[in-house]
Amino acid sequence: MNRGSLAENRAERQCDSKLPCGGRSSIILAILLRTSNAQCSLTLLLRRVRLPFFASLLVLMLTVLDSSRADAADTPILFVHGNGDTAALWHTTLWRFESNGYDASRLFAIDMPHPSARANDLQEEANRSSTRDQRESLSAEVDRILAATGSEKLVLVGSSRGGNAIRDYVSHGGGHQKVAIAILCGTPNHGVVARPSGLENEFNGMGPFLDNLNKLHEDSEVHPDVKFVTLRSDTNDKYAQPTGEVLGFPGEPTGVNYDGPELRGATNLVLPGLDHREVAFHEHAFRELYRTIAGVAPERLEIQPQAKPVLDGMVSGYDNAAATNLPVADARVEIFEVDAKSGLRQGDAHHEAVTGADGRWGPFEASETASYEFVLSADGYPTLHYYRSPFPRSSRYVHLRLAPRAALLGDGAQPCTGSAVQMTRPRGYFGHGRNRFTLGGDVPDGIDQGVPATSAALGCFSSDEPLSVPAVFDEETIVVRTHPLEKGHITIAEFHY
Repeated sequence: MNRGSLAENRAERQCDSKLPCGGRSSIILAILLRTSNAQCSLTLLLRRVRLPFFASLLVLMLTVLDSSRADAADTPILFVHGNGDTAALWHTTLWRFESNGYDASRLFAIDMPHPSARANDLQEEANRSSTRDQRESLSAEVDRILAATGSEKLVLVGSSRGGNAIRDYVSHGGGHQKVAIAILCGTPNHGVVARPSGLENEFNGMGPFLDNLNKLHEDSEVHPDVKFVTLRSDTNDKYAQPTGEVLGFPGEPTGVNYDGPELRGATNLVLPGLDHREVAFHEHAFRELYRTIAGVAPERLEIQPQAKPVLDGMVSGYDNAAATNLPVADARVEIFEVDAKSGLRQGDAHHEAVTGADGRWGPFEASETASYEFVLSADGYPTLHYYRSPFPRSSRYVHLRLAPRAALLGDGAQPCTGSAVQMTRPRGYFGHGRNRFTLGGDVPDGIDQGVPATSAALGCFSSDEPLSVPAVFDEETIVVRTHPLEKGHITIAEFHY
């Protein structure tokens, strides 16, 4: 028993015989409110205190606790992805909210049409977005959600660049009237760099975009009408480093530091050891998201399985050396259940679809315990074989991205022959010394020591015969099958966590 509990017990014993009922109930109430597990405390109090009115007090307290949870779970939340990313990155976070009783119909994630930033924020660039583009897309989605839910305000949660759009919208797009809480996860609020060159880049802390946001509000870097919270790593965020090893100029100062994502006037939280993406998508990040929004810690961090989850998503493509979040029509999707130990298909396809103008490939009723191979093909792209671990819950954000061969395999000096397998971790990076990761039993090349900075690795297999290849990341294992590269097939093992 902790010291606080002992003190509470002493206080209760001392007052039990001296105070009238009202005094005793005040102490009980104080103990209740300081207790992390209210229902357990109520049971203990029932055994210790026999008061005629106590049943009514219990009902009242449980009603207050339940109604505050219900009120919190009624606030819409919109999740905003980072540079080059998609809404799909948030589906594990949504699963955790749902597993804690949050209404799934109040959880949303936006797909920015052109998710990658321009080199120069003021110059047009194909399949790149400006800060204004981002702000306007976010504003339109907020209005759509508020109209659909009948709510006056919502919560915005942004990963990395998504936080730039949130801050811009709150300060320059009228968002301060529609946003109750803004949570920024790994957002480079003072820049990835702060240097006198490249000032028109969105991520330069000395440039006009960030400089304006950080000086707009007197004595604070956040809008006074909105509660701001930041989540950051201690020293493991590759975009919050004092020197430029990860950025290609080792030993040179970046002009920013580990605390670059913090904001004066916000509640700033540090998540030790997590990387740039994990401070948005890791279970420890979820704990802080939930606590900030609901006002209490989540009951669980693990994802509760759901019988017969329904999956859906969008097929998107590639343009000007970057992924888009625009739908691709006439793409073909086939889904096969596979043996988790071998990757071999278990019969015919369970689902087949050709996308329409909206790019949607579902819905597909899955098994929460089955592993799947998603085969994606479209004119002008290689055929991609996505292997995935079981989906424990439903999601409408199981997006599938087409990409050219060069984007997936790179242009290394020793190109793949035979077959190629990419293993990818969209919600975090591979970190030597903190993670266990192998492809075909070996640690893949291309993942540097030091600050985690790589989310994908490639393995080449020269065998002409199909192979079963295990891809391992910590506790998650996906066994894939190789497919012939010469016939335009590439295998991808995509981790959930």
